[in-house]
Amino acid sequence: METFYAYCAAIGAALLIGQLLLSLVGFGHHDFGVGHEVDLHAEVHGDVHDSHLDRGGHWFVGLLSFRAVVSALAVFGLVGLGLSKEFSPPRPGATFVIALAVGGSMMYAVAWLLRVLYSLRADGTVRVERSVGLPGTVYLTIPARKSGEGKVTLKIQGRIMELAAVTSGDQIPTGTAVVVLAVLSPQVIEVEPAAALSARPLAGNTHV
Repeated sequence: METFYAYCAAIGAALLIGQLLLSLVGFGHHDFGVGHEVDLHAEVHGDVHDSHLDRGGHWFVGLLSFRAVVSALAVFGLVGLGLSKEFSPPRPGATFVIALAVGGSMMYAVAWLLRVLYSLRADGTVRVERSVGLPGTVYLTIPARKSGEGKVTLKIQGRIMELAAVTSGDQIPTGTAVVVLAVLSPQVIEVEPAAALSARPLAGNTHV
């Protein structure tokens, strides 16, 4: 059993170190395995409860992330190896149960920490769909009748953002005050001049 524990510890440690090295060179940003990170759609809409790590009916799947599993494997091997040398005479059954419990606890702790970190990141994400009805200023001329995209600056959730913008009306020159009519995608909004909307109600439908 000592050989088995040693292999588990070595494999777990090697995988953790490997992912750390990949992270340093920019290839380890996303988690591997069953439990993926919060996807872009969930981040854009703030819909954390729809992500793979926060579905109430699939909480166990959320535990099976790459980091959680390899951390549990490494700890399981180290604890098992240590207890194998501590017990005299050897007690393989007790050693296995204790190592398994400690490894499982480590997996749960790492998964919980990842969920907390992902939730914090999602909570700080700007929700572009909340821009409907907000005022902005044309930064780059917007072509007429959705024939191209211009740029608009506006303040969303306390942040000044620059988004691509289109209009279904006439060309809107730089510096014009506009109002957001709809969100066409996380990076593209539809606007109209504020003056043109003053005499009629705002249509606030989004198309994300």
